[in-house]
Formats: sequence, structure tokens, C-alpha cells
Amino acid sequence: MLIRYGYDIEVELFQTTTIVTAMDVHSSRRNSIVREGELQVSQLIPVETFVDPDGNVLRRMTGDPGVLRLRIEGLFEDGGAPDETNLSAEVWPVAELPSEALPFLRGSRYCETDFLSKFAWDTFASTPNGWARVQAICDYVHRHLTFSYPAAQSTRTAGDALKEQIGVCRDFTHLAVALCRCLNIPARYCNGYLGDIGVPADPAPMDFNAWFEAFLGGRWYTFDARHNRPRIGRILIARGRDAADVPMITSFGPHSLGNFTVITEEVRNDKMLAA
Repeated sequence: MLIRYGYDIEVELFQTTTIVTAMDVHSSRRNSIVREGELQVSQLIPVETFVDPDGNVLRRMTGDPGVLRLRIEGLFEDGGAPDETNLSAEVWPVAELPSEALPFLRGSRYCETDFLSKFAWDTFASTPNGWARVQAICDYVHRHLTFSYPAAQSTRTAGDALKEQIGVCRDFTHLAVALCRCLNIPARYCNGYLGDIGVPADPAPMDFNAWFEAFLGGRWYTFDARHNRPRIGRILIARGRDAADVPMITSFGPHSLGNFTVITEEVRNDKMLAA
């Protein structure tokens, strides 16, 4: 399966401003890129590309006052299988977890485990301690939160989402991640491309998506509290403890977001890849 992906984003800068982007395909998935164009930048400025300790591909640039347009497009090869399911995967005791999983047990900016711990144990302690428990968390979040773009708030935490019962995909993900961590299940926040492949088309404009990975049975598995079903064609961009670790654009100065277009669609051949 071939998936066309990319974005076309404009930000207006009000002074000379450095920005760091996290919008490239993750380093662990770049071997599946069939073709990718160079990042097109509307200003003649240098762009530095580097990889952070979590494997996220970041770009740093300093733009001049005015509009800064960023555009990239590529073609990705995917096996066409839905997210893997393993109903027998078990939760490992904390004493046996690999050290790299331990940071994903701790609370973070948007996942306040101290606040949610009692609720998590009261609600999910009776569920089987393995895949079924993580799925029960996803089921709960999916049922109790209403998805709403107009309700998006950059400051909403997992606890806020539980109280307000509304949010966007990052809020669904933050709440599920926090509840997993409360129950000693390592969980990490992910974002990336997710097109309407194998599901009815969503009439809303295409956007980046958030989901999470839980450590079960000695490895990481993908879960999605918003859609709450295995999906086809995820293209990972970034991983972190929560959205604070992997903002799409970090601006070290004032700016406003203008055009925001995201592309994710299955194509039948690579002739559809724009030049």
C-alpha cells in the first residue's frame, strides 16, 4: 500500500524568531519512505535537521518577520495490516521492566498521575491485568469523552479531560496514557499521520492524529482511545511522554498560525506524488 503524506503550513512571525518543528516522519519509520521531497521554505534561511534522544526528527530555523511557509510531501509504503492485537500480552512487574520504559510510568505535564491514581485503581483494578486492562481504559475514555474541534485547548490536561468529558485526539490520548501509568503500565504519547483508510471518510479537514503505545509482554503496542479500533496506515512522526515533549511547532517568539493543511491518503501508484 502506498500512502501520500505531507503538510502545507504558514505561520506569521512578528519579529525575527527561531522555531523548531517536529513534523517529519520518525527515524524508526524512514526506511518505509519511497520518496520524499525537500522541505520547501518560503524564506531563504538555513534549516538544521537533527534527531533527538527519542528518535524524533527535528528541524530548527530562524525566520524573519512576515509569513513563513513550510511544505513537504512524500510517499510511504505500508504493509496494509491494521494495528497489531495481542490479547495474551501481560503487564510486566515494574522490577522487570527495561530501563527505557521507566520514564513512561512517571507523571508529566499533561498526564498528572498523582491526581488520577485513586480514580484509576477504583475504576480498573478489577479488570484483568494485561491487554484487557489497557483496552478497558481505551473503552472508558472513548465512551466518556466527546470529540470536538471547537473545544480544543492547548492547556487541557488528562484530569481536565476527565472532568470536562470533551476534547480532541490529544486529550483522549493524554487521559488514556495517564490512566495506564497510574496502573503501572508504561505508556508513551505518539502523533503522526492517520488517513481514512479502511474506514468511512471523515468529512472534517485532515489533521495530524495522536495515539499511544503501551508496554505489554516485553514490547510496545499501539492503542487509540479516540478511534478505539485497529487502524491501517499510521505514519509515526514523534514519540514522547506527552504532547509537551513533541509539539509540532515550538516558537521562541510570538507568531500566529495561518494556513494549516495536512495530507494523508492512499494512492494507487506513485504518479500521484506531486513534484
